[in-house]
Amino acid sequence: MKANNKQAWAKDPWSVKELAAIVFLAFLLVPWLVEVKLYAFLEKWFGNLLYAGTLMGFILSIVYMASLYLIALYPHKAGWSEVGLRSFPRKYWSAILLWSAAILALGAAMLLLMTVLGGGYENSKTDSLQSHASVLGILIAVAAAGVISPIYEEILYRGFLYRWFRTRCGPGWALFLSSALFTVAHIPTYNTLPLNFASGLIFAWTYEKTRSVVPGMIVHGLTNTVAVLLTVFA
Repeated sequence: MKANNKQAWAKDPWSVKELAAIVFLAFLLVPWLVEVKLYAFLEKWFGNLLYAGTLMGFILSIVYMASLYLIALYPHKAGWSEVGLRSFPRKYWSAILLWSAAILALGAAMLLLMTVLGGGYENSKTDSLQSHASVLGILIAVAAAGVISPIYEEILYRGFLYRWFRTRCGPGWALFLSSALFTVAHIPTYNTLPLNFASGLIFAWTYEKTRSVVPGMIVHGLTNTVAVLLTVFA
């Protein structure tokens, strides 16, 4: 796939209206309804933070993908390839390993820095995982963090948001803005926000280079899975 840069990013079918609708859903309506109200109900129902969080993530993926389809794709008779869900050249497999290694190295460096400064890596997610560190708990955590989250987050933050900014502002602003929104979405796990921003830049760069969100999904899934395993066995 050797389309030149100008052709590949020339146009998309969306306006400010679609962007505003997706941002409203992703950062206001859905977080309030699902991550606050529904999560509180699921936590009480399951009595287990890990199960509640996993089911919430699965529901988020359905809500976000349905919203993206109904708002951005269906009205324009566009397919999922419009948000980067397409194959990519095989030559990028080696780069996928390098991008994954870069994120893991950044994560290790930031963890070391937090330790030196007297902080730590713990947050509600790591506490939940460590308190349910059974085989089933680990499998559920890997499925949630290593499969479900990478799929819908890459389609939403890179496939739609990065592309929207890329076609209007150029790669520099698109990298910054999409990564900033990706970081905001991870509040309130404040101790991971620097790594969220740095990894968001790398995920967006994979899309910039390959014109596919699939490499970003792979890198995202690999690094999240390693993070889950390190958290459990730390």
